[in-house]
Amino acid sequence: MKNKSAAILFSIWTAGFLLSIGWVIQIKMEMLPYTDQWTRSIVTLVHGTGTYDFFRAVTELGSSHVLIPIAIAAAIGLMLIYKHWYPGLLLLGGSLFAHLLNSFIKQLVFRERPSISVALNAEGFSFPSGHSMISMVCYGLIAYLLCKKIRSKKIALIIQIGLGTLVFLIGISRFFINVHYLTDIIAGFTLGFALLYIFIRLDKIISDLRRRRKHS
Repeated sequence: MKNKSAAILFSIWTAGFLLSIGWVIQIKMEMLPYTDQWTRSIVTLVHGTGTYDFFRAVTELGSSHVLIPIAIAAAIGLMLIYKHWYPGLLLLGGSLFAHLLNSFIKQLVFRERPSISVALNAEGFSFPSGHSMISMVCYGLIAYLLCKKIRSKKIALIIQIGLGTLVFLIGISRFFINVHYLTDIIAGFTLGFALLYIFIRLDKIISDLRRRRKHS
């Protein structure tokens, strides 16, 4: 069952990655990807509605002025739970790396946003979405590190679903408030998930090495 789920997840990620490469090629050719052409009308329909207000509030949970304090507080909490500095370093270091990589890729792709807004934390270039990518890594690592210490599978599942839903809503909020194209968000999720997987694998390797040292 686990192998089947992993295979499906990998297939979805691969599709997202290949699509992202195609979108970058189109963007560099100064073309608007078909996905964005087909979805732009949705933004117009949502503007000025309760849906827009909802996503306007949700997007703040992925903005730097909110996400940084959350990451720091979570890092301190995890260090207290684990009684070690390493989990806090993994969370903060992973989130910072995601931010730096996102900024680097944005400079390479050089895509203009559909709209600029200082109030919505939407300045600079557009592809990939930083809210999608960094939230995936930050909240994903929080969920992973917390669930390692939780014995109840039900509680762990609730945390995973809750934070997973939050990451999705933060990412998609950027589309509905018109500061990112949908392709920016999908690419952000795709890259963010890849980083999250790498950091989780790194943690498992380090944890195994620490166990071997204790028993040797």
